[in-house]
Amino acid sequence: MSSLIISFIGTGVMGRSMAGHLLKAGHRLQVYNRTRAKAADLVAAGAIWHDSAGSAAAQADVVITMLGFPTDVEVTYLGADGIIGRAKRGALLIDMTTSSPLLARRVAVAAAERGLEALDAPVSGGDIGAKEARLVIMVGGEQIAFDRAKPIFDLMGKNVALLGPAGAGQHCKMANQIAVAVGMVAWCEALAYAKRAGLDPAGVLASISGGAAGSWAMTTLAPRALAGNYAPGFYVKHILKDIRIALESAAELKLALPGLACAKKLYDQVAARGWEDCGTQALYRLYLSL
Repeated sequence: MSSLIISFIGTGVMGRSMAGHLLKAGHRLQVYNRTRAKAADLVAAGAIWHDSAGSAAAQADVVITMLGFPTDVEVTYLGADGIIGRAKRGALLIDMTTSSPLLARRVAVAAAERGLEALDAPVSGGDIGAKEARLVIMVGGEQIAFDRAKPIFDLMGKNVALLGPAGAGQHCKMANQIAVAVGMVAWCEALAYAKRAGLDPAGVLASISGGAAGSWAMTTLAPRALAGNYAPGFYVKHILKDIRIALESAAELKLALPGLACAKKLYDQVAARGWEDCGTQALYRLYLSL
């Protein structure tokens, strides 16, 4: 693949590693982040800093965003000095934020009106998946844009799939987050029960994680929680955002999700205790205090 000018906007916990893979592959990387310090390592490695998302997008062949919330996506793409208004004709826009399916469709329509291609491509795999370039990448958009983006996706992930038209990637990510959020409740309750029964939770984890009860979250996040490590691989405030989007989307589809509603109530309690900037495994900390 020939060297491209790629602008990466949003160099936080995951975005910094994802952008780094593109830079190492020889692409000419341009970056913008609200907190400049979070892009310092990339700039030191050769990336070009910009003072706004619009500026970063203006000369790029490909623009990738990895932001926090749908409101950030809306402003960054559709607002004044936004990406769609500044990107050059023919550019490929890839939003890898977990966001609203409806907003993804709005961005795609606005992009097409300006002669741009757009994909929604949220990811799963957390900070470790981002560092090791083995993210799951769920894509919505047109086949021709996906084919153009696939070599770039392959630098960041191992499981890359086009799920359907604009918004389909976000719908798939919502299905993923439903399973994640409800699954977090499952292993937290299992280990809280083990502890209350007088067992060593670490020993119980070793016994059950390799069987039918096992999951990526149990294997990866439960050991952190048992060690009292609540540093974020994925923030509580972001899982709450995803849960809200999933519940809103489900309501539009006239689908009840009682398990997810339960997870939301529990994570609301986690946030209310001031732990919203902790990793999602802080849910176990709540159980210890109940």
